[in-house]
Amino acid sequence: MQAQIDPWRPRVIAIAQPAAGDDGAHDLQHLHRVWSSAGRLLQHYPQADALVVLAACYLHDLVNLPKNHPERHLASRQAAALAVERLAEAGFPPARLAAVAHAIEAHSFSAAIAPRTLEARIVQDADRLDALGAIGLARLFYTAGRMGSALAHPDDPGAAQRSADDRAYALDHIECKLATLPATMQTDAGRALADERMEWLRDFRARFIGEWGA
Repeated sequence: MQAQIDPWRPRVIAIAQPAAGDDGAHDLQHLHRVWSSAGRLLQHYPQADALVVLAACYLHDLVNLPKNHPERHLASRQAAALAVERLAEAGFPPARLAAVAHAIEAHSFSAAIAPRTLEARIVQDADRLDALGAIGLARLFYTAGRMGSALAHPDDPGAAQRSADDRAYALDHIECKLATLPATMQTDAGRALADERMEWLRDFRARFIGEWGA
């Protein structure tokens, strides 16, 4: 399988790179990290088609709409269609195109498409792992800054006496969204990594709240 992956990786990256744009949370480095995490998961699931996983990891954000865009939930379907078109033009194995498309469609949290294949489950887990831990924290605040969110509520950063609102306050995103991700992991290996990274995020949140009130 490695012999099949190696020639395709630079070709898939070449397709992905122009779409990476200037969003530092969804740039080429994000794609590299998702593929790296998928590689760790593939070690536990050698029966998965690594070439399908590779293509889906690098092309899952080929269409990337902002989090507050009204058609955000359609982006993964649009990315899948464009990925199939570009891969077909590049001579990608036709029998694998449908599997790549499904893995891309199902990776998105907002699309709410259940992954039906092992490859799609691995891609979804790998993408969500990048939203957790230290890198996930950096992406959280970077994205919040682009959206104009405040760091935290001035008087109640931990949302003890109010409803959490992660559109207004960046810190709220940890409990509003990120804390839900470990339970959505599709593989046992992904769940173990997600739990570890979520524990780190909760430690950070507690420290942040303590310093905010100091």
